[in-house]
Amino acid sequence: MEKRRPIAALSEQITQLQKLDNALVERMRHEALTAPAPWKAEYGEFQSGGWWTTSLMNASGDAADVRITDGAARPTALLESMPATANLLAGLGLSYMWVRLARLEPNAFLWEHRDYDELDRVERYRLHVPLHTNSSAFLVTGGTKVHLDGGRIWQLTPTYAHGVCNLLGPDRVHLIADVYADNAYRRLARRAQEPPDAEHLPCASEADLAERLAAARRLADLGFTPAAEQLLLRLFYSFALPEGTVYDLIAGLHTALGDSTAHQRWTAAKSKLLALAP
Repeated sequence: MEKRRPIAALSEQITQLQKLDNALVERMRHEALTAPAPWKAEYGEFQSGGWWTTSLMNASGDAADVRITDGAARPTALLESMPATANLLAGLGLSYMWVRLARLEPNAFLWEHRDYDELDRVERYRLHVPLHTNSSAFLVTGGTKVHLDGGRIWQLTPTYAHGVCNLLGPDRVHLIADVYADNAYRRLARRAQEPPDAEHLPCASEADLAERLAAARRLADLGFTPAAEQLLLRLFYSFALPEGTVYDLIAGLHTALGDSTAHQRWTAAKSKLLALAP
């Protein structure tokens, strides 16, 4: 039987760190929106479509290299065209593994997942600097909805299951830095505060899930199977659910449809996206 992981306190999953100068953030926002970035779609299995990244620092120095790996990061040519952003990164004095811009379009989702499982087992952290966002763009972690507002650095622990969405737009653009633990990071982390406006999502009743599953079945019977799957995946952003529930619902839908191959595919996707031990 699959073991359920205990739910961590919100402060272990997402915190606010250092507040940034508004003028600096505005300059960085302008750079992010106007720089000649080679945006790449990657990690397609994690998203609905509409999520793009480009690298500012990595081991290769190539901005189009966006598949995350361990290594000592160096600036890409893209970062060299973004002086305000480069100055912030240099001023923080952190040990960078990877730094990128991430753009999430309207009506786009990063499905429930964990990160870092494919990397070396060393202590590292993920920092977010929101540069262009809106109130309909939010993170869900531990059954809690958090809008990462601009003007400060946020710290996310992506080894906890989480997902991101941008419902209405405009584009959500964040600077994301993966950093190794060192004294500079620890000094920054001393300023951590729990998000003040976090919203706990309601728990889903059996009736709620049965209603959504029935709606998904109707879509699938009409031939709209991908839409049925996405309807269930989006439950993660509306309800506080036990980890992996949306993937179990989709696998169960395909069992009901008599499609054992699709059932196995979604069972494997759950293990991969949530980094579950075999």
